Amino acid sequence: MSSLDHFRLMAPYNAWMNTKVYSAAERLTASELSRDRGAFFGSILGTLNHLVAADLIWFGRLAAHPPFSGRIDLTGLPRPTSVSFVVSDDLSHLRPTRERIDRMIVGFVDGLTDADLAGAFAYSRTDGTQRRKLLSSVLSHIFNHQTHHRGQVTTLLTQAGVDVGVTDLLALLPDID
Repeated sequence: MSSLDHFRLMAPYNAWMNTKVYSAAERLTASELSRDRGAFFGSILGTLNHLVAADLIWFGRLAAHPPFSGRIDLTGLPRPTSVSFVVSDDLSHLRPTRERIDRMIVGFVDGLTDADLAGAFAYSRTDGTQRRKLLSSVLSHIFNHQTHHRGQVTTLLTQAGVDVGVTDLLALLPDID
């Protein structure tokens, strides 16, 4: 499997899992969602906000990168200044933003080439530090970051009595002859 094929698998998996997590989270009350559960971002809602904020930061950086200018539409979306930025304190308002970002990620990845993945990506961190990485490495980080924090949310949901169901990437892999 090429790197491009890998990312074209990860983007829909990411969207599928976010849908499952949000659907599970919707079974809880607003107070249960915002209750501090000792996670790094406190609550289930805090962790989901963190993921949205982080993706908005990364795709803001990507949208400013000349090869991708015009390929990423962030119109009307918040511009977080930190990974703790609260996009919404209400899950029903956060979910449409998450869904839009997930569609954007799938579209972005579908439009990439092997040359794009092998190219350098220069950006500024939120503290102003300049970085330069391979785009493929940055995309690996974005998907790994999502998986890491979704795993935390899945655990918190389970502890709150809500089962997310199957979370394995294997569920999306087709059988071969």
